[in-house]
Amino acid sequence: MRTTIELKKELIAKHESSTRASDLAAMFEVPKSTVCTILKNKKVIKAADVAKGVTTLTSKRSKFIEEVEKLLLVWINEKQLVGVPILEGIICEQARLLYADLKKDVPGSSADSDEFKARRG
Repeated sequence: MRTTIELKKELIAKHESSTRASDLAAMFEVPKSTVCTILKNKKVIKAADVAKGVTTLTSKRSKFIEEVEKLLLVWINEKQLVGVPILEGIICEQARLLYADLKKDVPGSSADSDEFKARRG
């Protein structure tokens, strides 16, 4: 299982509250080397504003795509709350629709140059 950005932020906060790296490794059930890597990248991780559940940060993704992910997560949660079954194809289609709607709202933005492909997984 991969550590989410949310958990990484929690780990960093505990470290800043004087918890040792070895104790954090035991607490989060990850190798100490993973804790050290997270702490080494804490500035970038703390600054990240990502959708819940995101595990990695990449520089190739635009804020525009991040917004699509956040809106898609809200949509998925709403559907799950009312018991609507959600298939991967439906999620991909909803992602394309959200992207198109956002793109319409921001004419001439850098989003025009982004090619959006909703992928499974």
